Amino acid sequence: MDLIKKVSPGRAIVLGFAMVILLGAILLMMPISVNEGVSISFIDALFTSTSAVCVTGLIAVDTADTFTIFGRTIIAMLIQIGGLGVTSVGVGFIILIGRKVSIKERTLVKEAMNLESMKGIVKLVKSVLMMTLIFESIGAMLSFISFSKDYKAIDAIGISIFHSIAAFNNSGFDILGGLQNLIPYKNDVLLNITTCGLIIFGGLGFLVIREIIQKRSFKKLTLHAKIVIVTTFILLIGGTILLKLTEDISWLASFFFSTSARTAGFSTYNLGEFTNAGLFTLVILMFIGASPGSTGGGIKTTTIFILIKSLYSTSTNKYCGAFKRKIPINIIWKAFNLATLAISVVCIGTFILCILEPDYKFIQLLFEVTSAFGTVGLSTGITPNLIPISKFIIIIIMFIGRLGPMTIATIWYFRTLPDVH
Repeated sequence: MDLIKKVSPGRAIVLGFAMVILLGAILLMMPISVNEGVSISFIDALFTSTSAVCVTGLIAVDTADTFTIFGRTIIAMLIQIGGLGVTSVGVGFIILIGRKVSIKERTLVKEAMNLESMKGIVKLVKSVLMMTLIFESIGAMLSFISFSKDYKAIDAIGISIFHSIAAFNNSGFDILGGLQNLIPYKNDVLLNITTCGLIIFGGLGFLVIREIIQKRSFKKLTLHAKIVIVTTFILLIGGTILLKLTEDISWLASFFFSTSARTAGFSTYNLGEFTNAGLFTLVILMFIGASPGSTGGGIKTTTIFILIKSLYSTSTNKYCGAFKRKIPINIIWKAFNLATLAISVVCIGTFILCILEPDYKFIQLLFEVTSAFGTVGLSTGITPNLIPISKFIIIIIMFIGRLGPMTIATIWYFRTLPDVH
């Protein structure tokens, strides 16, 4: 604890996530976590824990076939901690036990959620926890209607709660078994729409959701919220149309994949049968990801919006702005830096896997790496068959994707925080 207090916020957040991942891996290797007659290697336990905490959903082993109810509960808890953020969960626990939140703890939340100031931090954390509880409860109840048709009531309740947690936190884990994900429910309109709703709201970001609830008018929203909503809408519609044009799937499935590819990772069709055009469309959506302050990953909707606006303003010799507001130059530079770092991570990761896994196609490896970086969880089916060193590379990429390449890049630069009395 003393060590965490002395380091910078960025380093403390990285260390916190790493400690939770390691603890999760140890818990998942315990006999009580694994089904009878099943064994799991440390690399697969570490992979599963990282995928859960980084709310990704890539799996080295099938969740239902490998883990007991206890093990699945651990995974659900790791997903919840990863989605809300280690710092937010920590502060929430502090609030719950009635202890005062310190300046350093508020600073950690500010850093983790990319806030401009520490004003109203405690109130924000409380609202985040409440919103999460409300959305996941509604999602579980609606999911139960679909799952109760095929499972006993008690089993359907467990599956529904797990699914709702995974969906709202944009993590593509499922506990249906047989590596089938949601393929058996590809024509279930209620489950598809419920899952998409949870993914979309989880990917908008808590600050944007709170603004929508409080202001209830698009005109009254901040520039950030307007950009997030407009970009999300365009990506959802554009992705749906492109996937319908490139794949022989229904409009419902096209919309589902357009939503899920933006960091959730659920699938209702076998991606191994998709065309290269369809897979590349998903790669683009996965790379962009969700929005800042959300449970999702990727370079974020705001970043791609600013990049496109900046390129347009440069080519037309106009100022870079949106909704009658000018975008500051430092924000533009930050967007370009983030995009450059993200592209570098994906390219380097894909290049390494091309060397380590020569039997797989380039598009499969690019898809896998982008899915890991965007904390998505979609896969063409190659994840369980990767060699241990390749799985470790994916683990590192998932970790970078969840915390953000900028955070990882700057933890070596910032000095430690001075003591605050």
